Amino acid sequence: MKAIQTELGDREGKTGEVAELRKRIDETGMPESTKEVVLKELDRYEKVPGASAESGVIRNYIDWIVSLPWTKATEDRMNIAHAEEILNRDHDGLEKVKERVLEYLAVRQLRNSLRGPILCLSGPPGVGKTSLARSIAESLDRKFIRISLGGVRDESEIRGHRRTYVGAMPGRIIQGMKKAGTINPVFLLDEIDKMSNDFRGDPAAAMLEVLDPAQNNTFSDHYIEEPYDLSNVLFIATANDLSTIPAPLLDRMEIISIAGYTEIEKAQITNNHLIPKQLKEHGLKKTQVIIKDEAVLDIIRYYTREAGVRGLERQIATLCRKIAKIIVSGEKKRVTVSSKSLEDLLGKHRFRYGQAEKENQVGVATGLAYTTVGGDTLQIEVSLTPGKGKIQLTGKLGDVMKESAQTALSYVRTKMEDLDVDAEYFETHDIHIHVPEGAVPKDGPSAGITMATAIVSAILHRPIRREVGMTGEITLRGRVLPIGGLKEKTLSAHRAGLTTIICPQDNERDIEDIPESVREQLTFKLVSSADEVLAYALDGGF
Repeated sequence: MKAIQTELGDREGKTGEVAELRKRIDETGMPESTKEVVLKELDRYEKVPGASAESGVIRNYIDWIVSLPWTKATEDRMNIAHAEEILNRDHDGLEKVKERVLEYLAVRQLRNSLRGPILCLSGPPGVGKTSLARSIAESLDRKFIRISLGGVRDESEIRGHRRTYVGAMPGRIIQGMKKAGTINPVFLLDEIDKMSNDFRGDPAAAMLEVLDPAQNNTFSDHYIEEPYDLSNVLFIATANDLSTIPAPLLDRMEIISIAGYTEIEKAQITNNHLIPKQLKEHGLKKTQVIIKDEAVLDIIRYYTREAGVRGLERQIATLCRKIAKIIVSGEKKRVTVSSKSLEDLLGKHRFRYGQAEKENQVGVATGLAYTTVGGDTLQIEVSLTPGKGKIQLTGKLGDVMKESAQTALSYVRTKMEDLDVDAEYFETHDIHIHVPEGAVPKDGPSAGITMATAIVSAILHRPIRREVGMTGEITLRGRVLPIGGLKEKTLSAHRAGLTTIICPQDNERDIEDIPESVREQLTFKLVSSADEVLAYALDGGF
């Protein structure tokens, strides 16, 4: 066989190639156990005919192994002041996340060896989660790698395919490490909440090993089949909805919640980042365009309704296109955008702002809701009609919200004496509870006190104060339980022109997270019982 190979020139052709590969293997600094395996594969490669399919498979495997970073690392920039400057330059607000990164740097400076933290930035779309991860990499002077996990259903996307399959390759983690070229990049796992599973396996289960500090120093990819150390990587995941992430995976990450921006923060972001960016992208100069602060506020208030700034950026881009057309057509050489001219450029207002209900109404209460895209207000309507005691719930309500309505009604039934109605009242009247925007699914327990208030209002024919928004879960005994997302709900109430917020007593600690500029314009009523809610919400008290 050797004679045939020599005759064909195949063996001599491989000699130089094998020597070069052996040299590269020695230079990688890989662990001895891995090195032994790779050298055995190299010996096989040397013996296998170059024209065979197996030769290509072995060569591809060796190339992947030697291309991975095993010891090469970038040196962290330990200048905390410089890191803080970069984070503040690229992002307004987001103080908690910035503080966590600076804490990591401080500990890293005191102790040379430190496992990379595994952070999960959770928040609505458009609040800067992805761009923040990029800024973190720049502040640490590390390589930045991003992989999108949205729609990933196959476990092999994470762990790779075994070499027995034709066209097998490593998974996205190993591919990312090869691309980074260092053992300590900032690795962004974008949209980690959008993974799902099917017959090909569960990628979320494969991520458990990647994100477990106790295991990821020996991560095993199906293609590489040798332990690879990921402990120096700074993993940052992003998510919109934590409820879709499996509990074991969630437990391995440090959750940092990023709430929506306030009006003032959005205005700062627009002036400091969005307008300069869009002017540059549309070939406009600062001297050609002046967008007044009042116009920026009007765009935020009347043309967008979001927690982040993605829609706001689109509106600024639309504005720039309109201005570019005006300048190119020769109508004007310089355009000033004010509140008055805004409607001519962007059209009629798309949303109402700061307009609560015009008058107090009977059976209509304003609740506060939290969604994956931020907070929102929720009107709850109740009507009573003569009937046989039936209850009707409409508005595409989820199971939890339906149960919350039943609980609210049961609580109201216990208050018959206070309501001055007899026991037969509920047997002779049908109750219809409706939550408008019927095409939008709604769920959750936090509308409990809102429903109870609307029912009591309808029974007593007493109007509910229009400037009041409320949120809280109710029990059969009338206790008010804590809820989540108070900051987002409060911001939506402020946008809607509400001035009084009724919320659970146990949520008092969350009020500190609400920006002072919003907090000082609102009155918070902390309650522990539904009776207190009725006293504040009903016109004239309860």
